[in-house]
Amino acid sequence: MAGPTVAERDARRPEVSGPPLVPGLRRPRLRTIIALAVLLVLLGAGSVWVLYGSEWLRVRQVAVSGTRVLTPAEVRRAAAVPVGAPLVSVDTGAIEARLRRELPRIDSVEADRSWPHGIALKVTERTPSLLVRKGSEYTEVDARGVRFATVPQAPRGVPLLELTVSHQDSGAASLRRFGTDRLAREAVRVAAALPAPVRKDTRAVQVRSYDAISLRLKDGRTVAWGSSENGAAKARALTALMKAAPDARHFDVSVPTAPASAGS
Repeated sequence: MAGPTVAERDARRPEVSGPPLVPGLRRPRLRTIIALAVLLVLLGAGSVWVLYGSEWLRVRQVAVSGTRVLTPAEVRRAAAVPVGAPLVSVDTGAIEARLRRELPRIDSVEADRSWPHGIALKVTERTPSLLVRKGSEYTEVDARGVRFATVPQAPRGVPLLELTVSHQDSGAASLRRFGTDRLAREAVRVAAALPAPVRKDTRAVQVRSYDAISLRLKDGRTVAWGSSENGAAKARALTALMKAAPDARHFDVSVPTAPASAGS
C-alpha cells in the first residue's frame, strides 16, 4: 500500500504565523538590562560618595579679589565659608547675603565654586561720593546716597557734605517737604554730575535748600549749581565757563543756558 503523498503530508502540518522563534533570546536581554541597571546604581552611588563623602572635593581655600579698603582677611572672616565641607554643598547665595549684611562697604559680591578645592569671592566695594562729618569722624556716602562706613580720617579727593539749610524762607520749605535725607541725596547727585577736574578740586558741596546747592573749591572759588536737575548740561556749561574765564572766582550754572562768572 502506497504512503501519503507530499501534498497530503503538507496538508496535515499545522500552520504557523508570525516571525520565526529564536530560542534563548529573552534570557540574555534580561541579563543585559539587569547588568546595566546595577552599573548605573553603582555609578550614581560612586558619584554621590565622591561629591559628599570623599576627601577629594572639599573646601580647602577661600580666594578673595577686588578689595581696596577692606582686607582679604576681613572678607574671609565675614564670609564664614565652611572649610572642610563638601564643595558641592556650600551655599554660595548665603555667603553673598552674609557678606553684604556684615560688611556694608561691599556693594556687590560674587561667590563661586573653584573646583576642586576652593571658593572664590569677587568683591566690589562702594565708592564714596561725599563725606558727612560726625564729630571727629566722617561717614562715607556713595553715589546712591547710602551711608556705608564711618572712618577716622577723610579719604582724599572726596568732598564734604555741608547741610546749611536755613529754617526760614525757601530753606525751611525744602526741609519740610524733602527732609535732610532727600537733600543729602540731591547733593550726591550733584557730586556725581561734576566734571572730573572740578570733582577733584571740590572741597565741599553746600546745601541751603533743594534749589540752592553750591560748590566750594580748593582755592576759594565757588560754583552756584542750583538744583540737581540738568546735571549734564550744567557740567558742560561749567567746563566751558572755566575755560573762558580762568581767573574768575565765582561761577553760576544754575541756569545752564545762561551761565555767568564774576570776580578775578
